[in-house]
Order: sequence, then structure tokens, then C-alpha cells
Amino acid sequence: MATPVGPYTPVVRVGKWLVCSGQIGIAAGSLVEGGLEAELRQAFANLRALLEGHGASLSDVVKTTVFLLDMDDYGEMNRVYTDEFGDHRPARSAVAVAGLPLGAAVELEAWARVRSQ
Repeated sequence: MATPVGPYTPVVRVGKWLVCSGQIGIAAGSLVEGGLEAELRQAFANLRALLEGHGASLSDVVKTTVFLLDMDDYGEMNRVYTDEFGDHRPARSAVAVAGLPLGAAVELEAWARVRSQ
């Protein structure tokens, strides 16, 4: 799991809900190289680790928000996003922003519902 780059909690559990803070493509303390695809795949890996640490998985995600530095990356983001989620389609918002932490090209946040254990 990536170390937060600010004063926040990466994931908060409220009852059966997990609220996951935005994940960027950090591995080993640094932003991964390779542009949007590499960053988004690492952000998914980080999100997966947060979810699994609380007994959930990507299939439990019900809502995401994707923050893009450049809306021209929307098509590439969709390709990676659908590859990572497979047939699962959570509700989603995608917005362009003026900047992201550490100069990231993309950030991914999510809400998930933990299944009964």
C-alpha cells in the first residue's frame, strides 16, 4: 500500500462502507514512470491493496471519481479502467483538474460496500 502524500487517511470504514481517498500511481515512494496508463494501473494496484486490507475487492466498488490532468486522456483512461474493472461498472465521474499531487496525470478515488462476513 502506498504511503499517503498528505495529512489524510487512505481508507475509512463506516459500517459496511469503505471510502478510499484518491490514489495516484505511487510505488516505492515515487510516481511510476510511463505516463497515464502506467500511473492508472498503479493507482488501481494501490486501490486494490486498500480494499483487500478491509475484506473487499474491486467488484465491491460502487462509485469512483477519476481526476485527469488532461481530458484528452479520457479515451486511454477508459481503456485502462474497463480493463481493470472487467464487466463490473460502478457509477463514475471523470473530471479534468488543474493539477494533481506529485505531478500525476490521473487520480482515482472510490467508495465500496463490504460484503457480509
